[in-house]
Amino acid sequence: MSLIKEATVAVITGTTSNLGINIAYRLLEEVPHDKNLTLVVTSRTLPKVKEVISTIKQYADEKLEKKRTGDLEFDYLLVDFTDMVSVLSAYYDLNKRYKHIDYLFINAAQGVYEGIDWLGAVKEILVNPVEGVTNPTYKIQKVGVKSKDGLGLVFQANVFGPYYLIHKISHLLSNGGKIVWISSIMSGPKYLSFNDLQLLQSPASYEGSKRLVDLMHFGTYKKLNNQGIFQYIVHPGIFTSFSFFQYLNILTYYGMLFLFYVARWVGSPYHNISGYIAANAPIRAAIDGLSQSVKIGSTSDKWGKEGLEYKEIDITGSEDVAAYLDNLCKEWDDKLKDQIVDTRQP
Repeated sequence: MSLIKEATVAVITGTTSNLGINIAYRLLEEVPHDKNLTLVVTSRTLPKVKEVISTIKQYADEKLEKKRTGDLEFDYLLVDFTDMVSVLSAYYDLNKRYKHIDYLFINAAQGVYEGIDWLGAVKEILVNPVEGVTNPTYKIQKVGVKSKDGLGLVFQANVFGPYYLIHKISHLLSNGGKIVWISSIMSGPKYLSFNDLQLLQSPASYEGSKRLVDLMHFGTYKKLNNQGIFQYIVHPGIFTSFSFFQYLNILTYYGMLFLFYVARWVGSPYHNISGYIAANAPIRAAIDGLSQSVKIGSTSDKWGKEGLEYKEIDITGSEDVAAYLDNLCKEWDDKLKDQIVDTRQP
């Protein structure tokens, strides 16, 4: 593809997820309709890319056919954040095709799940149904899983892989680019040990990775501001996610959905249920340029009316996390300096 000029360029990682595709939908609605817009969707496989582009095009045709006067273009990246050569290839592709990236949504949400502790789930739901579907501890995660690069797999997928990509493409984001990192409501300090930053000993590596994302943001956003890059940390609340469907049958899926509605009805602000509502905080941060000094969350009332939460969090250790990631970037710069990458031809 030739170099695309004079368009708003948005890169959405994990576009094939429920949250990712709804970020794309809302971006189509929010970017001024008279502006040219290029959506760069990502996945690990070409069939998934083709499928999600087709779905987004259909949405645009049905919802915005008479509103959008600017051109809508699609591009894609095949990237696997658990493979550093793949991340490097993504950098080469973006650097070759674009002069500037306006929005980068880091929607990495990989876990290493084995299943569900059903006995534990039943106990948690019976004791406190709202807490059981807000902060569940019954998802069983594997411990000690490494990528082929020798890094903690969840750490690399959700934190370091995207961080390294930003490290490589920062020149494309300078002068106004916005980065939105997707965190989680389950990212408290208890999920992370500073003796295990790659999460290889953690039984809750997914939650630990989101705690790292929080700390990374607060340790880096001011430095990025000096380059004219604006970074935000958000969470989508709780919503239906495609990634965990494999562990549910029709009964348990609708049972979970029912409990989500119950939790929202009795006052939980986090049970957004809809991926569209979950995408509210990421889009508002990107479009409106909200505060960088707090964590911004997607919320909804019991009727499903969307809102935002602005929350200060414990940022102890954020500078240490940033330094660790920066040192790791230097190590991988050296490891990959002679790497020849076959990239997609324009």
